[in-house]
Amino acid sequence: MSTSLLIALLNPTIALALGAAFLVLWFHQRHRPYLAVLAASYCLSAPGFLFQYFTLPVGMVLTKLFSNICFTIAGWCLASAIVARYGRRVPYVGIALATGGGLAAFSWFMFVQPDLTWRILSMNFGFGGLSLLVAAELRTVRNNGPTEKILFVLSLLSALNFIARTLIVVAAHGPFQSYDGFYGSSYWTTALLSHALLSLLIALCLFTAAALDVMKALKTETHTDPLSGLLNRRGFEERAATLLDQCDKAGFPVAMVLADLDHFKALNDQHGHAAGDRVIADFAAKLRFAAGARGAAGRIGGEEFAVLLPLSDLASARLFAEAIRSYYSAGAVDGLPPGTRVTASFGVAARTGNEGLGPLMRRADEALYKAKKNGRDSVRLSYERPETVFVPEQLSAG
Repeated sequence: MSTSLLIALLNPTIALALGAAFLVLWFHQRHRPYLAVLAASYCLSAPGFLFQYFTLPVGMVLTKLFSNICFTIAGWCLASAIVARYGRRVPYVGIALATGGGLAAFSWFMFVQPDLTWRILSMNFGFGGLSLLVAAELRTVRNNGPTEKILFVLSLLSALNFIARTLIVVAAHGPFQSYDGFYGSSYWTTALLSHALLSLLIALCLFTAAALDVMKALKTETHTDPLSGLLNRRGFEERAATLLDQCDKAGFPVAMVLADLDHFKALNDQHGHAAGDRVIADFAAKLRFAAGARGAAGRIGGEEFAVLLPLSDLASARLFAEAIRSYYSAGAVDGLPPGTRVTASFGVAARTGNEGLGPLMRRADEALYKAKKNGRDSVRLSYERPETVFVPEQLSAG
């Protein structure tokens, strides 16, 4: 087998392997359709490369056209999948102009004014414009993480490869008159090798991004309570510890609110566990809505909930708890008999100094106990201050 044939088969083999890998990923993550689009992109580029080297029975002209149509669709799919992966709106018009313009120019210089050099430039400039379009879309997210930054750089390198490399090699080689000797030229060798390298790098980066997505989803599952949708105890404590540290460094006030559903066991016994689950989910939804993005809300026990409120002192946290209490006790829960009233009790404590999460939660829990003991459906505050250890200054001996 000749070296030129080995090089010609390199890209189709890589493309098919990457396409199969992305297809397997998609089978296991059907909620991420961009993986299927990536699989289609790499699988379509394989015949594109094959039919640059092998000629179909329909003749060389139509074979080259078919090859470049495969490249065009593959480029369209790759660009749209990368942009969609990062939550950006896919610029279909820009993609159509870049890829469609390149293919239209290629067809012109194939059928109307035959010129191999301009066909080469047309397709490469089209893909170079497509790479720049992807880079422009990734520019706004390039600082979100290492994979975003690497993909942004690879998009720029891809544009340089399609535009600058092509111009330099064509200028050094001179115009191509025909396909005689074309597949042994410096242009074709550098095109195949650079494409193989960039394809692998882009695919590895996208594989890393997909793996990070899976890890993030797994972490979310391990830190989230499935019934309420809030953080579970472990997730809440980790998030609360982070917020306390951030507020400590910035000198911001923080308050803790603990809540407990009143007579929950009796409600479960009377109406069933399904009704109890609906009560928990309903209360959690109201708590999550009230806490918003700035607070950390979690279900830390069966019917116990906690909210850490940055930028809140004791008074504002009390208003928060009172609002939740009155709003919840006045509403009805779907699935419970009309007139069934469900209430909650609250304990509130404001952080003093650099008080840790444990002592802060203990004080809020003591306030909650008072609310439960004194009739429930109420809010109680902790005015206790953490104990401070006084270390007398040592007097120097005179």
